[in-house]
Amino acid sequence: METRDFEQSRGESESDALKMSNFQFPMSNQCQNPNVKSEYDLVERTSRFGEEIIDFIKTIPNNPVNQTLIIQLVRSATSVGANYMEADCAESKKDFRHKIGISKKEAKESAHWIRMIARANPDKAPDCRKHWKEAHELTLIFSAILNSKKNQDD
Repeated sequence: METRDFEQSRGESESDALKMSNFQFPMSNQCQNPNVKSEYDLVERTSRFGEEIIDFIKTIPNNPVNQTLIIQLVRSATSVGANYMEADCAESKKDFRHKIGISKKEAKESAHWIRMIARANPDKAPDCRKHWKEAHELTLIFSAILNSKKNQDD
């Protein structure tokens, strides 16, 4: 069955199937106890950080210097949330600490790349400042989680 036939069998036109750019993915943490709601949803916050970086880099001019910086920033910024989600479903305390540690490193690395983008694109400094602040706050949050877990294990 061709893709077009499949879309039509589901009642979708070809144009409906292509309109995915504004699709909102509902993010829920399936590993977390559904009866426990966190006041600060790090899954959402880390996902939003990656999304905002993706949107931000689209505004940066395409040149050889920026290309390298953009690739590095997208990798590190999106990795923060991916590793946090893995930590949230960790199989052991050691695995949890390891994944939180990676999230912390990726957030710290993101702050570095944001700083480099601000240097290469002075007109983007106000946006960079906002994103750097979020990367720094995430780094501090992950540090606090690691310190808390370390104290619990001692």
